[in-house]
This record gives sequence, C-alpha cells and structure tokens, in this order.
Amino acid sequence: MSALSDNLVTFAILAYLIAMIGHAVEYALGNARTRVAAAAPVRELVGAGGVPVPPTPVASPSVGDRSARRARLGGLVGVGATAVAAVLHLAALVTRGLAADRMPWGNMYEFVLTVTFIGVAAWLVVLWKRPSLRKLGLFLTLVMVLLVATAELVLYVPIVPLVPALNSYWFVIHVSTIVFASGIFLLGVVPAVGFLMRSGYEQGKRSFPYTLAKRLPGAVGLERLTFALHAFAFPIFTFAVIAGAIWAEAAWGRPWGWDPKETWAFISWVVYAGYLHARATPSVRRNVATWLAVLGFLTMLMNLFGVNIFFTGLHSYGGLD
Repeated sequence: MSALSDNLVTFAILAYLIAMIGHAVEYALGNARTRVAAAAPVRELVGAGGVPVPPTPVASPSVGDRSARRARLGGLVGVGATAVAAVLHLAALVTRGLAADRMPWGNMYEFVLTVTFIGVAAWLVVLWKRPSLRKLGLFLTLVMVLLVATAELVLYVPIVPLVPALNSYWFVIHVSTIVFASGIFLLGVVPAVGFLMRSGYEQGKRSFPYTLAKRLPGAVGLERLTFALHAFAFPIFTFAVIAGAIWAEAAWGRPWGWDPKETWAFISWVVYAGYLHARATPSVRRNVATWLAVLGFLTMLMNLFGVNIFFTGLHSYGGLD
C-alpha cells in the first residue's frame, strides 16, 4: 500500500502538469478570434453612385475559429486532467492511510498532500458552479504542481507510527479542521492574487505582471470569490485553533504556551481576521484588504514550512531530520 501511494502521488503530479499545460494553451489562445479580427486586412467598398462605404475588416474566420477551438480544447483538457489528478491524489491519501493504519496527517508530507487535495477538490466545486472562472485553473494547477512535487521530492518520509502525543481523538478533530481550513485558504489565495493583477490591469497598468491578467475574469468577480472562500474558511480555522487549545490542556496541562506553532497560528488568525474586518469596512480599498489575505497565506506557509524546519517545540512532528 505504501509503494502504491507513492506511485499514485507521482501520477497525480504528472496529471497536474498536463492540466497546467492544457490551461496554458487556453490562456495563450483565449483571445485568438479578437486578435485575428484586429489584424485582418480591410476592404473598401464602393456603393451606388461611386460613394465609398466605410471599410470593413476582412477577418480570417478559419484561423480564428481554429485557434478558438484549440483554446477551448486546452481548457477542457485542463479541467479533465485536474479531475483525474484529484482522483489519483485522493487515492494516494487513502492508500497512505491504509498502509499507516491511521489518518494520513502525521507529518509534513502527509499534511501537505491533504491540504493540496482539499484545495483542488474545492476548486472543482467552484468551477462546477462558476465555469466562467476556468482560466484561473492555470494558476491553481501551477500551485498544485509546485506544492505536491515539493512534498514528494523534499518532504517525503516513510510511514511511521504516530508519536504518543498524537494518539488522541483530538488528533482527528483538531487536525482535520486545520487541514480543511488550510485547503480553502490555499484556494482563496489564487483569486486574491488574480484580483490584484487584474485590478492593476484594469487601472491601466501594462507592465509585468499585470499583462498576465488581461485574460483573467473581471476583478469584481475575483474579489468576491476571494472574500467568499475566506469567509467560509475562517470560522473553521477559528474552531481548529480552539480545539487545539483544548487538546493542549488535556495533553500538556495548559491550553496555550506560545509554542512557535501556536504563535504563528495566532498570527495567521489575526491577519485573516484583519482581512475580513478590512473587507467589511467601506473606507478600506479592496486591493488593500486583499493584500491582507495574501499576507495571511504567507503566515500559513511560515507556520507549515518555516516553523517545522527552523524551530523546535512541542509541535515538532514534521518528520524531517
């Protein structure tokens, strides 16, 4: 089962890579019809009595249609490959859990695999409800390739039993909610960054990276999706932090000790609360609030990677030597 899980992760990475390539094709050719029409030669007509008629562009419909079909095919390949990757990803988690005879959340490798699966599963739900957001798939699959490949190549550890402190029913309650909220926050940062780029483009900025956003959905829709995802994840994250404090009281005799991971969880909570408060304050510009959402995700990355790698504490269960 362990070897099968490892192979399934490898196949999932390949599927995410294919999905990213498909979305890249759609992204590159998305406005092909417009470009062809703009570059088409013009033909001047002469009406009755020799009065000239305003020139009209002579488009090349075959070229435009062909590029549009390729773009659409690329998008469909991207979505299909993402769905296949998600199935392989889930199967890798299930087989890992069966091999370990526990929930697959005992170290950084398993945690990252689970968080990324939640993120991609949530993305497929969002895409099912709002197909117009499909071009965000390029950035989502890029994140999946980077994080899942990092987990497989850098964070991988063989299956080992849980450390004694984790043998508790609170392990399932606390870690499952942290994982779920983290996966939604992972998805939420994608439209957040997309909004920041797209809004800059709509304001007339044509320098890199704003030109990358010219084919993204409108800034308003991206900002609303960012808020909806964070508003959904934040209460779950809050519950996870409270559950962790209850577990700490039962395991260590104190609910809070400013352990490095506890400290960074508190920092993340404050930043995300600040984002939601800023988003609800009419005087705060949307791009300023959205930067707080991006900052919140950076603190989550610090808690996951930085704390586990560079700090030691009661939460040192990363599995890395």
